[in-house]
Amino acid sequence: MSPKTLNDLKRKDLLQSKGYINEEWVDAASGKTFDVYDPATLDKIATLPEMGAADVDKAVAAAHAAFQTFKKTSARQRARWLRKWSDLCLEHIDDLALILTLENGKTLAEAKGEVTYGASFLEWFAGEAERVHGEVVPTANLNQRILTFKQPIGVAACLAPWNFPIAMITRKAGAALAAGCTTVWKPAGETPLSSLAQAVLAQEAGFPKGSVNVITTLNTVQEVGDALCKSKFVRKLSFTGSTRVGKLLAKQCSDSLKKLSLELGGNSPFIVFDDAKLETAVEACIMAKFRNSGQTCVTANRIFVQSGIYDKFADALTAKVKSLKVGPGVEDGVFVGPLTHERAVEKAMNHINDAKKHGGQVVLGGAPMKDLKGYFLQPTVIKNMKREMITTREETFAPVVGLYEFETEEEALDMANDCDVGLGSFIITENMARAWRVTEALEVGMVGVNLGLLSACENPFGGVKESGYGREGGRQGIEEYLVVKSMFINVAN
Repeated sequence: MSPKTLNDLKRKDLLQSKGYINEEWVDAASGKTFDVYDPATLDKIATLPEMGAADVDKAVAAAHAAFQTFKKTSARQRARWLRKWSDLCLEHIDDLALILTLENGKTLAEAKGEVTYGASFLEWFAGEAERVHGEVVPTANLNQRILTFKQPIGVAACLAPWNFPIAMITRKAGAALAAGCTTVWKPAGETPLSSLAQAVLAQEAGFPKGSVNVITTLNTVQEVGDALCKSKFVRKLSFTGSTRVGKLLAKQCSDSLKKLSLELGGNSPFIVFDDAKLETAVEACIMAKFRNSGQTCVTANRIFVQSGIYDKFADALTAKVKSLKVGPGVEDGVFVGPLTHERAVEKAMNHINDAKKHGGQVVLGGAPMKDLKGYFLQPTVIKNMKREMITTREETFAPVVGLYEFETEEEALDMANDCDVGLGSFIITENMARAWRVTEALEVGMVGVNLGLLSACENPFGGVKESGYGREGGRQGIEEYLVVKSMFINVAN
């Protein structure tokens, strides 16, 4: 079977090449454009508007006007729209997955998984919409009563990354719309097509004019971000991306005291203890490291293996990694696709070369794949990793496994917590007492035990330290878009 192309889309209208403001598909006010490329072939797949501050102002104005009526809609109605949107995602999963694969590079199987995952947030927040409520507060003064209730905060800006362009938009916008907020989306310039397709389905699901707006940009990101941060009508900003950019956004939002959710960089430790089942450890590591070619927010970045199982694990993992098929995500059987942009390959090679300089032993891979046209890197395994290596401090964000050896539980925890970020982590052990101890001691927001995944719509996703603050998903996710109002009542005669 020949690889799929955009010509194979069943619903051609899901592929949009304009921005979306106030229920209209529009060009940039400046008339400028940028191109989107398939990272597997480097072929151009779309040209989109390079929008700027003037376009942001229009989108925010539309969202603010829509908020005046949208905030008064019932939770039941918003839930119905969200469920319809979720159903449409699953109905058109093949088309959405194809668009995602061609702009991001992940395999079709992974892309379908992301569509399902993204739809689950819409269904989850449909339920949460009707579970938002206040409380009656006991008072010291018997002549008074205090009630609290929760209201939508206002216009919400949703800034999504390129690694999960569907799930990160539905996770943010699903919660915002469920709460009664209107939204302005800013997808990554590398992967705007998936967000635009979601806007098509949100409109079809029934969301009213102005409640969903999409700004597309690649080269004017700073201008767009600055406009969103400075707008007095944007009351909430949710961002997933690097710690560096998150800090910048926090500074820019400080003048207007916007409410922020920041899901920033990670450096996830993956800890394998001597008592681990080897098969479980290898399977979990493959999932935690190679999903989306190593480009997930909680990718296992530092693989700590206890000395008693180190060599066995290294050999078994290397054999498994060697069997993984690499290629364009649209081809059958591919497990590792391309990296999404050229900078990712350069960064990975910098990490690999640094490891070798400090005594790291590359036992598999270690170089770009010259026989493929796109941004492909050989799946790589490196033994004898040391604390002084770059990978210890920075995310590699590529299919590169670095194996560190440790002796004791205390040593593993010391190495795992010796970083400025704390998003996700993984523990592989058959000792449940140890699993509890280590989970409680790790300085992170999420811990996976004997598995390589941390994502589910029911799970509050987020980190500590410089991985940001706020939570997405779970019952906590909708709270990020709500404010609490209290009501004092005099009941004296």
